[in-house]
Amino acid sequence: MSEPHSFDLILRGGRILDPASGRDAAGDVGIQGGRIKAVADRLPEEAAARVIDVTGRLVAPGLIDTHAHVYEGVTGRFGLNPDMVGVRSGVSTLVDQGGPSLMTLPGFRRFIAEPSRSRTLCFLSAYLVGGLEGHYYPQLYRPDCVDVEATIRVGLANRDLVKGIKAHCEMGGASRWGLEVMKLAKKIAVGVGVPLYVHLGRLWPDAEDGEAVDPDLLVEELIPILEPGDILAHPFTRHPGGFISTKTGEVHPIIHKALELGLTVDVGHGSHFSFEMARRTLAAGILPTTLGADMHGYNVKAPSAANDADRSANPFFGVAPFSLAHAMTELLALGVPLMEVMKTVTTNPAHMVGMSDEIGALTPGMAADVAVLDLLPGRWQLSDNSGETVTADQMFVPAFSLRAGELIEVDSPLLPKPIAAVA
Repeated sequence: MSEPHSFDLILRGGRILDPASGRDAAGDVGIQGGRIKAVADRLPEEAAARVIDVTGRLVAPGLIDTHAHVYEGVTGRFGLNPDMVGVRSGVSTLVDQGGPSLMTLPGFRRFIAEPSRSRTLCFLSAYLVGGLEGHYYPQLYRPDCVDVEATIRVGLANRDLVKGIKAHCEMGGASRWGLEVMKLAKKIAVGVGVPLYVHLGRLWPDAEDGEAVDPDLLVEELIPILEPGDILAHPFTRHPGGFISTKTGEVHPIIHKALELGLTVDVGHGSHFSFEMARRTLAAGILPTTLGADMHGYNVKAPSAANDADRSANPFFGVAPFSLAHAMTELLALGVPLMEVMKTVTTNPAHMVGMSDEIGALTPGMAADVAVLDLLPGRWQLSDNSGETVTADQMFVPAFSLRAGELIEVDSPLLPKPIAAVA
């Protein structure tokens, strides 16, 4: 009778990038019972039931996307299928930003979080309406559409899923009701004991009967409401009301003060991302803390040709122009060091959701969420929604991932294909 194996799986010979330990070296990762069991220069092959050679590939903690929209079927054209954005795109953990509200969180748990192969968490919407295509209906985001006490009760009762609160600070809303909604959202976050995630950058036009809001002044008035650990989203937005002053074209001084006080920064890529704004922000010494792809149905584009499998698997039937790996590539192309890029999708977001003891690192005893990626050399074309094109000399492409030790292939029809830059 043969002896039982010490490992269910060994990932052999990859370049291990683990920001939590600072490791950047070739080695093996051993998995047993859905947990990381060992990380070493070499593990005995005969001790494993299965060995996968990943020589030449990056092996990192499972990727964490801090800005997802995956309340499929409920948030209208926003909500994508969680596993197509998650594990089938090489991402182990998703944080839905503001899709569920106090009224719709039970459905999010039953129909999204529980059946998904991806670990699916959320930042609960401060608004009763949640993410129900509210971008088209600003009146649904007014102060009397916020129930502070009830949202706190629901958040506390669902702390396994609820890792933060989501709200918006932008000129269109402020022209209607000032910063009252932000003050209410902060009360909710304090009551639940979680961070507040703040959208920056215009969403709605100014109220017809209201005064135009100075975007710089709006940001100045916002910061005193917030506390260490709260999150400023969309630092690279092309829309006014973000990190870049509309008067000077430089990072607003209040942003530097906010970061000194302990606020953090989430890229929240989406259709907001601008290379020019990213350059200005990075040049000011501001590195993003976390990186969210902000993929949603509005930015899925129909392909010129597709098969029936793609059509049935993807309710929006198309390809997104970016992904979390694509956003990582953009940070790298902008000069952010490789290990710093990896922090934004591993250790830092694990801390953000209060799960550093479970995910975000290749530490023995933690969940065996592992990302295996290729970092392809070449000349790759990247573009933003402002129309600027940039050439990258390296491209992150997810090969496969492990979620609690289960190997999942990267086959999402949403993923964009790398585009070679024209010489």
